[in-house]
Amino acid sequence: MSKETDFFLRRLHSLLGVIPVGLFVAQHLVINHFATRGEEAFNTASNFMGNLPFVFFLEWFIIYIPLMFHAFYGVYIAFSAKYNVGHYSTFRNWMFTLQRFTGVFLVIFIAWHVYETRIQKALGTEVDFNMMADILSNPFMLVFYILGVVSATFHLANGLWSFCVTWGIAQSPRSQKIVSYITIVIFLILSVIGIQALLAFV
Repeated sequence: MSKETDFFLRRLHSLLGVIPVGLFVAQHLVINHFATRGEEAFNTASNFMGNLPFVFFLEWFIIYIPLMFHAFYGVYIAFSAKYNVGHYSTFRNWMFTLQRFTGVFLVIFIAWHVYETRIQKALGTEVDFNMMADILSNPFMLVFYILGVVSATFHLANGLWSFCVTWGIAQSPRSQKIVSYITIVIFLILSVIGIQALLAFV
């Protein structure tokens, strides 16, 4: 792969990780958070999203295709990256490593989540509050989903920092530090939203 191609693909990978994939993750967590208001509220919100106009187009071209590119190219980046945490144990080196680890884990988690929800829906199973409650009644699956949510919120928040640096939004050390604080807050807020939603099904 030429340097120009690699540069373009990495920029595209970074962009798609924020728009639209990152926006979808945040929206998905907010919709799931309706579970904290009860079964009816969650089912209403879920049905609303599932019955949007052009839902097939939206799912494939706004979610699935960008997500698959981001995931598969992200795995390539993860396994071709040079890790130097052992030599330079700085905060950013650890964030770099965790970004790659959570990315690989998320490929597994998202594939399983899609199987349990979207594929099961295509096979005739109703995707509703009771379905998620049944899945999360298994303690192992509850822990698995919590790890998935925290990995997703960390990956998104830390990816936002990388995006700001990569695209020239945060160049100076001071601006990068400010963005670090902002993304930590984003990580904490989205994690709370996601975990509260999961626990509402239990």
